[in-house]
Amino acid sequence: MASWISMDEACRLLEVRPQTVYAYASRGKLEVMPDPADSRRSLYRAEDVAVLARRKQAGRKHETLAANTLFGAQPSIPTALSSFLRGHLYYRGQDAVSLARSATVEEVAQLLWGASERVDFCVAEPIRSAAPGRVAAFTAMASLAATGHSTRGRLTRVLHAEAQGLVGQLAHAFGAGSARRPLHLRFAQGWKQSAQVAELLRTAMVLLVDHELTSSAFAARIAASTGASLPACLLAGLTTLSGPAHGDASGRVQALFGEVERLGDEQVVAHYLSTGSPLPGFGHHLYPDGDPRAAALLALFELPPGIARFIQKVTRLTGLQPNIDVALTALVAHKRLPVDAAFGLFATARSIGLLAHSLEQLAVAEVIRPRGRYVGPRPDAAPGSRG
Repeated sequence: MASWISMDEACRLLEVRPQTVYAYASRGKLEVMPDPADSRRSLYRAEDVAVLARRKQAGRKHETLAANTLFGAQPSIPTALSSFLRGHLYYRGQDAVSLARSATVEEVAQLLWGASERVDFCVAEPIRSAAPGRVAAFTAMASLAATGHSTRGRLTRVLHAEAQGLVGQLAHAFGAGSARRPLHLRFAQGWKQSAQVAELLRTAMVLLVDHELTSSAFAARIAASTGASLPACLLAGLTTLSGPAHGDASGRVQALFGEVERLGDEQVVAHYLSTGSPLPGFGHHLYPDGDPRAAALLALFELPPGIARFIQKVTRLTGLQPNIDVALTALVAHKRLPVDAAFGLFATARSIGLLAHSLEQLAVAEVIRPRGRYVGPRPDAAPGSRG
């Protein structure tokens, strides 16, 4: 049976500061749970702390240092874009949930990009080679990446203008209308939704714009460090985002909701709990007390009764709160948006963050090039050498 310890005890055993313990937890190295005696505090799995302590005591050889720089608890790339503090997400020091109450995605893009002029995502000649959806989106980005210009030697304002066009192209590919209006209104127009739904789309997209150094942001930064074009950087990030363990997690939640609709919440919850299978969309290692983005979005609309009962039952039996993937999928189901609307909203909103990471990386002259540590069969002797 697992034992749990306080933050102070974890810091003492690991000989680190609380910030490092938070980083370990954020990268999945430490399992964390709310303290039953005080909901404002968290407890940490003692077994995980012991494993980390043993690794520290074993010393850090050169190859271990290299591996930990890439896979370890603390990211090695400095960023001024977004951060986490006490279970809240901040964009350049501003609370994301607070921004989502009224800011448009255009305003958040201007904030993250550090743009001096107002951002506008309208495009003069939108590309669409297929019906609205991810095929059209990835096809358009691939076409732009194949013909794009390197970011090297170009002024920031020029790159900002190109970035606006890329976000606009992506939104159009996912079905947004072409009128010269804010992005959330264009999505509502393209999906034939009301102004009330447009407000929900605005809130959701603002909450999804960035999430610190995710795997997709890292991929975009790697591309940017080589001088690749902005569409190539964005495509690198989007292909990484498309994984079910990242930006397409809503697809797993959608399948889960389908099970609830067919079998009922009782049977679905019983199945997952009896098999020990994790429930998609519940819990988040960065938010042990609940994902504030999900709470903010779910508070704005009435859930379908079956989904509401299911969420309540899961939370009561597991203690896990729904994360943003549940909230986004519930919104799509409730408002009967297109099947792939959850990924479309996520990808379009996060493209702003991916481009912000790409632009920020341009200030660093070096190419991101991790080294491999070979662990395969011993290479044969070089040709001509004597054994």
